[in-house]
Amino acid sequence: ASYTLFFCLSLLSPINSRERNRIQFNSSRSDPIRSDSKMNDADVQKQIQQMVRFIRQEAEEKANEISVSAEEEFNIEKLQLVEAEKKKIKQEYERKEKQVQTRRKIEYSMQLNASRIKVLQAQDDLVNEMKEAASKELLRVSGHHHHHFIGELVDKVFDHNHYKKILKELIVQSLLRLKEPSVLLRCRKEDLELVEDVLDSAKKEYAEKADVHEPEVIVDSVYLPPGPEHNSHGRFCSGGVVLASRDGKIVCENTLDARLEVAFRQKLPQIRKQLFGGVVA
Repeated sequence: ASYTLFFCLSLLSPINSRERNRIQFNSSRSDPIRSDSKMNDADVQKQIQQMVRFIRQEAEEKANEISVSAEEEFNIEKLQLVEAEKKKIKQEYERKEKQVQTRRKIEYSMQLNASRIKVLQAQDDLVNEMKEAASKELLRVSGHHHHHFIGELVDKVFDHNHYKKILKELIVQSLLRLKEPSVLLRCRKEDLELVEDVLDSAKKEYAEKADVHEPEVIVDSVYLPPGPEHNSHGRFCSGGVVLASRDGKIVCENTLDARLEVAFRQKLPQIRKQLFGGVVA
């Protein structure tokens, strides 16, 4: 195409009269036959126009090819950019969706843990209420009726002899655990008379069971704390005794409160099962 264009342009360039005469002269000399049939200017112009049209057609076709190719490349690049942006948007959406899901899982876990804590707290509160109720029942056993929050109810249900029997059994049990020839005994001040009433029979029963001589039991002048007072948060003792070896190295705490604590710990799984069944928070 470039060669043709160059050729046509050379044809279109102006020819001076001298050059034209030279061409005509040479033509007449070389080919006398054609001198008579030389092409006139109209024929030359016609051929030139044909060649120009041909060149233009080729140029237009080439330009059209370039335009189509450029359009295709543009469409491909545009499609690639659109797909890339779609991919970006999709990735961003997926990232945010994961963040939302993670946040929801965390919130659900926190709410679930909070609910479990509430359930556990409610269960503990109920168990502690039972323990507190059991502690109040101990006051009926020991006859601690000098307090306003128990009042006349304890007076009606307290069995003096029953508590004496319990004190004797607690003393015998403590002696069997210590197995010491001489021990110290500590009780509440209000229980002193009851302890002194059952002490001899308790020592005798221990000696028979352990097959030893009756031990020396010294009642300590330091007493256990009294029963709980109304609106009091200090130390208290619901009843029972504490025995220790003379050197104080071995101690057997057999108060009603200590026995309740031991029994409560041992029975706690059963208590929870009875109250809450197989439900575990």
